[in-house]
Amino acid sequence: MSEFEEPAIGDTRLSEADLRDAWRVLDTSERAEGFRLLNPTEGEEFFIDLSAGDQLALFTALSPAEQRFWLRALPPDDCADLVQEALPEDRPAMLALLDEALRREVRTLLAYAEDDAGGLMSTRFARVRPEMTVDEAILYLRKQANAQLETIYYGYVLDREQRLLGVVSLRQLFQAKGNALVSDVMHTDLVQVPEEMDQELVGRTFAEHDLVALPVVDSSGRMKGIVTVDDIVDVVQEEATEDIQKIGGSEALDAPYLEVSVLQMVKKRAGWLAILFVGEMFTAPVVDHYAEHIQQATVLASLMPLIISGGGNAGSQASTLVIRAMALGEARLSDWVRVLRRELLAGTVLGLALGLVGMLRIVAWEGISGDYGPHYLILGVTVGVSVVGVVLWGTITGAMLPLALRRLGFDPASASAPLVATLVDVTGLLIYFGLATALLAGTML
Repeated sequence: MSEFEEPAIGDTRLSEADLRDAWRVLDTSERAEGFRLLNPTEGEEFFIDLSAGDQLALFTALSPAEQRFWLRALPPDDCADLVQEALPEDRPAMLALLDEALRREVRTLLAYAEDDAGGLMSTRFARVRPEMTVDEAILYLRKQANAQLETIYYGYVLDREQRLLGVVSLRQLFQAKGNALVSDVMHTDLVQVPEEMDQELVGRTFAEHDLVALPVVDSSGRMKGIVTVDDIVDVVQEEATEDIQKIGGSEALDAPYLEVSVLQMVKKRAGWLAILFVGEMFTAPVVDHYAEHIQQATVLASLMPLIISGGGNAGSQASTLVIRAMALGEARLSDWVRVLRRELLAGTVLGLALGLVGMLRIVAWEGISGDYGPHYLILGVTVGVSVVGVVLWGTITGAMLPLALRRLGFDPASASAPLVATLVDVTGLLIYFGLATALLAGTML
């Protein structure tokens, strides 16, 4: 029995909610079996709501007749996402299951990069002509409503060459006089996006203008489709997930966490861990270089974690804040001087605060245990000044590294918190021991 057939007597229907709850623990054959128990309406909603990866896995487990039905049930943009998810050698067979009109639409969408506005858009949108009267436009939109349009809140006004002239909402049409021309009531102050715009910038445009849909145009101003807010919500979530995973010091997983195999997980994380591990190796030569000083004042070694952790934490904070500000469009490359000025001030204040705490810790501990000897005050000053220097340096490094990576054409999220902490660990030790050598000479050294 296929999903679109009525069940025979004795068949048991499964609710969509029950299948969603069990979905993650079912294997592919069990998912297909459960999917067949949904009624046709719930089955369509369930299939459309699945990710492209889950759709493909379920699609391959269905019969050819079922594959044809469910592939044709998808809107063109979702169908293109599903076909794009398949291996290149499997795509022609999938396209052959579509009717000619839908196949043309899907092929048009497949010509765009997956993360471009053209790859996100739907080619089914409501359109009207500028020379129509309002009454004619309403009748024309009513006819189009049966054509599975992506949305009908707006009618896009196109000339005979399909160039976008304006947009008119249903509210405007219903409020206008019936004999008024569409060209007289349409809005011409348009927010539109080029077909090659990156999906992250498309999402930012939605956020800036609070729209339900955005028209997508080519270089000649011809309208190619629309991107709706429900499409961009998925994109924003995907982009945020990628950034968070990279900031954590890992490659993007490209799949839900529990669906990524342990081997894939290791591959995604091993590269960065190896780089960070090698980076931390540079701390050993620094410590070796100052080994004589450490032997003279062993307390310097015991205070190392206190000093460098402050810089690493401050740098991680700064990099995370700047990366997110860049992702939201709040900070651009041209703002680097402003960012540097702000972080210089913030790093100085934070360093002074932490440095004071570090110095008071030395003084208080000397009063409790007497471990630091007669030169505890100059040791406290050394710790305090070192913390100021390391925190300030960590803050500047964390803030500037994402901007530098963007300038070089890399993803700013690659300036992960662990990477910043590793860089600051090495340089922080140089700052600490350099200041200790200068301030403790003649006393503890």
